[in-house]
Amino acid sequence: MDRALLADFLRARREVLQPEDVGLPRGSRRRTGGLRREEVAALAGVSADYYSRIEQQRGAMPSEQVLAALARGLHLSLSERDHLFDLGGHPAPRRVLRDDHVSPTMMRIVERLSDTPALVMSRFNETLLQTRPAVALLGDYTRFSGMSRYLVYRWFTDPAQRELYPPEDHALRGRVFTVDLRAAYTADPTGRAGEIVAALLEVSPEFAGIWRLHEVDVTHHLDLKRYRHPELGEMELYCQRLVDPDQAQELLVFSAKPGSPSYEKLQQLAAIVARD
Repeated sequence: MDRALLADFLRARREVLQPEDVGLPRGSRRRTGGLRREEVAALAGVSADYYSRIEQQRGAMPSEQVLAALARGLHLSLSERDHLFDLGGHPAPRRVLRDDHVSPTMMRIVERLSDTPALVMSRFNETLLQTRPAVALLGDYTRFSGMSRYLVYRWFTDPAQRELYPPEDHALRGRVFTVDLRAAYTADPTGRAGEIVAALLEVSPEFAGIWRLHEVDVTHHLDLKRYRHPELGEMELYCQRLVDPDQAQELLVFSAKPGSPSYEKLQQLAAIVARD
């Protein structure tokens, strides 16, 4: 552990971040740029005194959990996160296990889409981050645990997941989810995707049948999708994808054609968010 370099790195990253970069109000009394120590501590879930001791080169060696929390709070890139771990005296997390680490750029984009349905998904269709309108539209996708974290697994094992789509779209949705899973499986058949495939083959004859087709592309996988909302009814929404190849993640943003009934329903969705 290099206390001096660790303190210097944390201070440097803190001073280049602005409150709005991490979703904090600037306030009228702020005289200098950058984040305060107590703000970084709050973002990382540690006490202000504990964080101050790190910057002052005092106290115990930070744990891996603390370093990971600081990396998230400071919106560090993967390279910056790895550097932080090196300075803190711990091996950097394996990059193949980076699916729960949303990149700083992606997080900033999502924070500026606070009034729009948007979510960040891993290559395994695990939802890592949702805006409040996305929760109002789709439900809270981040609440699941175990295999149910993965949308493709819920699709073939949880009937409630299918209620979001019109019944006539179910067959296509199942093929699309399976094609996405196959892409991840082909890249790493012995990793996480392999575990999901094995679990689904064991419990879902429907998935097994689609998997045997060995499809790698669904030509009717259009950006325009239909969703059924319990209060607003059916909505036709465009789903635009922004891919982060380094993270193997994608940002999904939902929109509707201006002037259409679905566009009006999206405006009503904002009222549901405010109410809830």
